[in-house]
Amino acid sequence: MTETIESAAQDDDRRPPPEARRPRVHRAWIVASVTFVTIIGGAAFNSLPGLLIDPLHTEFGWSRGEIGLAVSIDMALYGLTAPFAAALMDRFGIRRVVAAALTMVAAGALASVWMTASWQLMIYWGLLVGLGTGSMAMAFAATVTNRWFVARRGLVTGILTAAGASGQLVFLPLCAWIVDEHGWRPASVTVALAALVVVPFVCLLMRDHPADVGLAPYGGAYVAKPAPARGAARRTVKVLFKAARTGPFWLLAGTFAICGASTNGLIRTHFVPSAHDHGMPITAAASLLAVIGIFDVIGTIFSGWLTDRFDARRLLAVYYALRGISLLFLPMLMGPDVRPPMVFFIVFYGLDWVATVPPTLALCREQYGEDSAIVFGWVLASHQVGAAVVAFLGGVARDVFGSYDVVWYASGALCAVAALMSLVIRRVRASSAAVPSG
Repeated sequence: MTETIESAAQDDDRRPPPEARRPRVHRAWIVASVTFVTIIGGAAFNSLPGLLIDPLHTEFGWSRGEIGLAVSIDMALYGLTAPFAAALMDRFGIRRVVAAALTMVAAGALASVWMTASWQLMIYWGLLVGLGTGSMAMAFAATVTNRWFVARRGLVTGILTAAGASGQLVFLPLCAWIVDEHGWRPASVTVALAALVVVPFVCLLMRDHPADVGLAPYGGAYVAKPAPARGAARRTVKVLFKAARTGPFWLLAGTFAICGASTNGLIRTHFVPSAHDHGMPITAAASLLAVIGIFDVIGTIFSGWLTDRFDARRLLAVYYALRGISLLFLPMLMGPDVRPPMVFFIVFYGLDWVATVPPTLALCREQYGEDSAIVFGWVLASHQVGAAVVAFLGGVARDVFGSYDVVWYASGALCAVAALMSLVIRRVRASSAAVPSG
């Protein structure tokens, strides 16, 4: 009799409240839209570093290596914060964590207006902005996707991943024009305001879990909201140690480190100053990066669609191989004018920019179950560490060799390694998928 009562109680937990009504547009899509806008607002700062390397070098006399070090701190903290942010969202809720993160990004960007020494650049850009953007990293998108969607996860992952590129598309040309016409300080203020504007949307429209509004996840069955997970930091480290005992984790982390090195660390940070070295105006080079953002949106959403249908490992191998080939040709395409071969590179590279995210997240989900958002956070940390290393070494290489050519060639070779690594990740059958760690 007792067992029957307990079984009925469990069934009630899985059943939506009787007052819940089926909405015409599922609330999951509203939450995904708010997430998209939030990532755009948080990503606004990412359009700045490549634009400000030359102005900061000219005004303060800081070496490109020093400026690159500040950018690398930002990128490393962005990655290292992500897995803890995923756990903090389980403990305190998505809305609180993201609102605090946006405020931190705005504070760092605004404080940089009054800096006079390179160590301040490292505190404002590196520490504050790194912690803030890290809390809204792709682990944020993974958490929203895992909670609110059962169907269309690959597509939604692609759309939310493309949000970062959309932010670049919106803010790069604007910031480039502001820097060119009014200097770097007004551009930094613009980024701060962009982050603050998003906060009300998060507070008013974001919800932590479908059960908060009496709904089932999109395409799934109703699930009661779990109790807040205590010991967020301990759980994050525990998940890392558990995942680190498996081979796929290191292969995913290694390939994603190369992904970060060849995108954020390389192109986003050093493409504009490299093109400027060849006589191209900063506004023209920034516009090319914005075009990358256009095709990045298309490529990432399409990659999400492909990930729902094809082997994620083979998709990754193809993406990295094509990226490596394109980087090997880039030094030959640089010049003072925008010519058709450079336009072809921008389109081709844009389609591949973060197309790697949906299949990487799918492999994390396949391998690590309910811990996948935190595991992906650690994989993202490796992405940003790779980006940080190249952001710093790229600046050093430019100081030492007088050009970026060696950096392009080395990154192309690394992408070939990543393609091979992707193919040796073992597959997990649905019936034997990794059991989450409670």
